[in-house]
Amino acid sequence: MRSLLVVLALLAGCAGKEPEVRTVRVEVPVQVPCRVPAAPVLAWATDSLKKNDSLELKVRALLAERRQRIGYEKQLEALLSACR
Repeated sequence: MRSLLVVLALLAGCAGKEPEVRTVRVEVPVQVPCRVPAAPVLAWATDSLKKNDSLELKVRALLAERRQRIGYEKQLEALLSACR
């Protein structure tokens, strides 16, 4: 009986108060699609080689294509890092 009176007294104390209205800002991450331009398609150095070209020309074209590939990979990594 005594506990019932305590509970009723507590509830009666809350009944006289107006509810407090507050605006709370909650930051929630929202997934946004990444919009970056597509990487340009390169004309690789070995695309223009012919079967009867000299070995020196082929080696130079392969070395040039290697440099092109390294640069192209850096472009792709830059585009991907823009989405992070």
